[in-house]
Amino acid sequence: MATGKSLKINLAASWLNHAVGLAIGIVLMPFVLNTLGDEGYGTWIFINAVAGYSGLLYAGFGETICQYVAKYHAKQKWDKLNQAVNIVFFGYLALGTVALLIASLLAWLAPVIFNWGHQSVDEIQLVILILGLNIFLAMATTVFGGVLLGIQRFDLERGTCIVAGILRLVLTIMFLQEQWGLLTLSLIFLAVTIVEHAGHVILAFIHVPKLSIGTAHLNHKTFKEFISFSSYSFIGVISEQLIDFTDTVVIGCVLGAKAVVPYAIAQRLCRFIMMPVRQIGRVSLPRASELAASNQNHRLQHLLTSGIGVSFLLITGFFIGAAYFGPVLVENWIGSSYSQSQLLLMVLLGTQIIATPVEIVRSILFGMGHVRKPALINLTQAVCNLVLSIVLIRPLGLLGVALGTAIPVIVFDLGMLLPYGIRTLNLPADRLIRTALGPQVLALACLLGYSAAVASFWPPGSGWFDLAAVSVGGGVTLGIGWLLSKLIDRRMQFTQWSSREASS
Repeated sequence: MATGKSLKINLAASWLNHAVGLAIGIVLMPFVLNTLGDEGYGTWIFINAVAGYSGLLYAGFGETICQYVAKYHAKQKWDKLNQAVNIVFFGYLALGTVALLIASLLAWLAPVIFNWGHQSVDEIQLVILILGLNIFLAMATTVFGGVLLGIQRFDLERGTCIVAGILRLVLTIMFLQEQWGLLTLSLIFLAVTIVEHAGHVILAFIHVPKLSIGTAHLNHKTFKEFISFSSYSFIGVISEQLIDFTDTVVIGCVLGAKAVVPYAIAQRLCRFIMMPVRQIGRVSLPRASELAASNQNHRLQHLLTSGIGVSFLLITGFFIGAAYFGPVLVENWIGSSYSQSQLLLMVLLGTQIIATPVEIVRSILFGMGHVRKPALINLTQAVCNLVLSIVLIRPLGLLGVALGTAIPVIVFDLGMLLPYGIRTLNLPADRLIRTALGPQVLALACLLGYSAAVASFWPPGSGWFDLAAVSVGGGVTLGIGWLLSKLIDRRMQFTQWSSREASS
């Protein structure tokens, strides 16, 4: 069984992976944008958003294989583990072939299904085919990354991702140029995918010596059980894909590829910020499976409240910082031509103050085996996101698309999924507020005061060094506030204990 120490190691590995990815993204996005131009970069983002719908082909197996491997590895049931892994492997092999065929069809239809502006249609067709091959290779081997996560070796899985990310950075800077830029990027993505997934395959076989691939492991009974559980996870995958890529596709289809860029800047910043916080939920999933298997509901409640508390603290802290210093960050990072991105960032990041903590609830419910209702809630949210984005983009432009994302989160995550989660865990709402959210108020108030004070004498034309210094100061302020909150809480607990001892 995983210990608190191993959870911290897994979380640290996830955060390190994100930190490296963040640094790479900060360097690469302006480099690629300046090299390709708005139209070229917008086209690249649009094509990748369409390709992102290939995630639907993962059929919900990703999180399911993580849970099954965690369970069977802990019990050393190697036959069952191999049956689950092989079902996913051969399923992904078939679905990857489907993705490659769909990419071939889209490449053939590319000249007539979209106005590519000044971009070379021949290059677009080659890019689509290469991305299709990339999806095929990734799907055929992605189960091995799931094996590493299932045995809770996040350090190995994330470490491979870090190496792949650094390789992508080096190759992009070395080879990207304006001519055939989209083709170059797609080839780099393919090369990095091969390296990353080869690493997962090798490490999975090293650390699970009993792991075996072959049709002899396919079992009809296990297949039925696996599909039954994965069906609702698949609904969750559909929801995530619709939510993640709907905005870009709607903007590209209605306003054109160039209009994607200001939104993509805000969306990318938002993802940079929320990804380290989301790792809390991903690391919590296998832990929740273990606790649920041994009926440790009290520890599940603690896992939920601590996860929500930390994620709420971090994401709200980022929101406060972005509210005061977001424009300076965008100007230093991309340039002064994208001032609209700040408003979009505030809407999208503000939405994550609700969505990211509730992601902890979703992960723990999944680990406990409660997938049906959360999946249906997510699907309804995703459909509303799509409909609202289409309805609001004409009168409100890019802001309408951002609001189309925000409104369903408030309604479904806050109004439905969170109440369902705390009812399932028998956790009173007042206790959640008192133990998860209350202790964060002092730290956030300290950060708010610090940000307002610094912003009041912030010099114009400040650069990266100033931003870095302010960020460090904000982190220290938030940490001091959090420690003070902990000390006050312990003091109150000691006072209450002393009073009880005196009365007895």
